Amino acid sequence: MDDGTLISLLQVACTPLGSVLQKPMASWMSGFSPRAVTFTKSRTSKRKAHTSASTWLNRARGLPRRRELNAADGKLTGFQKRGASSTPLTGVRAPELKRSAPQAWTDPESLFNGRNLDGWEPIGNVAHNHWTVKDGLLVNEAHGANLRTTREFNDFKVHFEVNCPENGNSGFYLRGRYEVQIEYEALNENPPERRIGSVYGRIAPSVDIPRTPGQWQTFDVTLVGRTVTVVRNGVTTIDGKEIEGITGGALDANEGEAGPFYIQGDHTGGLKFRNITVSVPKS
Repeated sequence: MDDGTLISLLQVACTPLGSVLQKPMASWMSGFSPRAVTFTKSRTSKRKAHTSASTWLNRARGLPRRRELNAADGKLTGFQKRGASSTPLTGVRAPELKRSAPQAWTDPESLFNGRNLDGWEPIGNVAHNHWTVKDGLLVNEAHGANLRTTREFNDFKVHFEVNCPENGNSGFYLRGRYEVQIEYEALNENPPERRIGSVYGRIAPSVDIPRTPGQWQTFDVTLVGRTVTVVRNGVTTIDGKEIEGITGGALDANEGEAGPFYIQGDHTGGLKFRNITVSVPKS
């Protein structure tokens, strides 16, 4: 990364539609909030899109990427160029999502019935879907597809219990955009903001909880706008912190919209879930 770039102040969109802008601040930020700008780049296909031969050649030659952007009408538009390759970019303001917590929540509603996958559907590598129900538990038997709810939610309180084995890695996504990390990998493999209970790459837990692979853990997560609270095993580990932008693996960058819960299955298998419930603001 070059000096003067603004990566840490942008909403980094590590998704099929996402692109990270690396550009000196003064050249384009006038009139934009430095905290959150969403960038998308046009593609003819999604995550598995093939990289063109010219792009690989440009990378091999070490050709630098150059972005040419213009600010007008509340948007940034332009192109990312590398050698002969040119990709359209569009940047829009990310919504602030500043909302007060509701005065009351509905009673918890079950999202997993313990009998089948009603209300859930595989996404991603669906040809290798290993999600199943065993002994009343939601189980991912092996690396493969992710799993999402068919319903979408805005503000909520979600409860789930997870049993993660040694060297397991998964994540529970809020609105399909913000990952609550689940892992029991070697400590030296991940910094604190990428360990169990973190909002992946964004917010590290403020309290260390003993690591107990192979045992059940409880999570109670409240999300109102961008403000998140995480209670793990009865201990508040993230208390009313703002999530500045989407995390890697997000389904999209449409932060102002409702979204599903989804569970990663494309990292490792062996994880089990139970007692997944949600409460929403009372009307």
